[in-house]
Amino acid sequence: MDIMPSAADTVSLSEKGLHVTLPDGRRCYFNHYWLRDNCPSSFDRTTRERVFDIFHLEQPPYPESAVLEDDALLIRWSGEDHVSRLPVDMLAAYADGTPRFDPSDLPRKPWYGDHYPDVARFSQPELMADRRLVARWIEALLVEGVAIITDMPDSDAGLTETANLIGQVRPTFFGDYFDVRTHIKPTNLAYTAKALELHTDTPAEDVAPGVQFLHCRANSVEGGGSLFADGMAVANDFREVDPEGFRLLSETEIPFYCEHDIYDMRSRQRVIELDKKGDVSGLTISQHMADIFDLPQYLLDDYYPAFCRFGKMLQDERYVMRFLLKAGECITFDNHRIVHGRAAYSATSGDRYLRGTYTDRAEMRSTYRAIVSEGRFRE
Repeated sequence: MDIMPSAADTVSLSEKGLHVTLPDGRRCYFNHYWLRDNCPSSFDRTTRERVFDIFHLEQPPYPESAVLEDDALLIRWSGEDHVSRLPVDMLAAYADGTPRFDPSDLPRKPWYGDHYPDVARFSQPELMADRRLVARWIEALLVEGVAIITDMPDSDAGLTETANLIGQVRPTFFGDYFDVRTHIKPTNLAYTAKALELHTDTPAEDVAPGVQFLHCRANSVEGGGSLFADGMAVANDFREVDPEGFRLLSETEIPFYCEHDIYDMRSRQRVIELDKKGDVSGLTISQHMADIFDLPQYLLDDYYPAFCRFGKMLQDERYVMRFLLKAGECITFDNHRIVHGRAAYSATSGDRYLRGTYTDRAEMRSTYRAIVSEGRFRE
């Protein structure tokens, strides 16, 4: 079949697709399957889900005619009683084969040990009342990986409703929630008064939860100061000073575990996590949940020194933010980027109680995109 003569200068046919000259002057190519599969009629107007199933076509899609008309490409398909009308704006957005724009793909900003005064802070009652503030909160988590929520209700429900602003509570093998206080029979070092080294949580899970919430309900003990650091900032600097060590930690998987009466969790993770662009996106590290390294011993000749060099760098005062979390505050942070710990404290000197939970980063980004698309959020 031939393309309609009136479109000869703007639309031409090849064996597998159409060449289209867009209004901005670009000459672009579009595959026949892609054009047929993404006809606007392929999607339910209410749910936005695809209702057309290209698997049911009896023959490969092929245009009987195609023409640019006003602001759309009109295609009549051979062997089908169907005409597709694809907006030119939609064609232009996908012409280069680059991923669709994602408003939640914000550039990450590293921070250092002096960051505490500048940590983004939001009042919980104000967040509950204003979705625009929720977007600002999520921005802080996407860009800097940490934010503090103030004026928290002194209740279990207060933590749940706060977490639900950006996602659903994400259970782990510890349960939906966990209580950080001294336990008679602790199942985790966090449930003692001992110091905790800088770490990310639940590395023994195949995919650890993305966003952590630590709601401080009481903190009147001697000691127990919070330690936080931006693992991305440390890893970026490590890449500069020790490129081979960085390569080992970003390419080699090591084992993590957590064992107790009713669970035996195991996973393999890279200490330094990279995104699709090759940039550092975070860490997975925990000395108290690292299993025996079951790697070839000759590999360990190089890996262990690099691992230790990075671990020492992670604890350098340049990076560690030290502060005391106050009752009524909830610190929220990216569990795949921010490492956290605490100083030891005296369990008999007062009361210290933090209640924690998690949500996932994908749901957080989803919430951000939804707020942006609602038009309720503007720069």
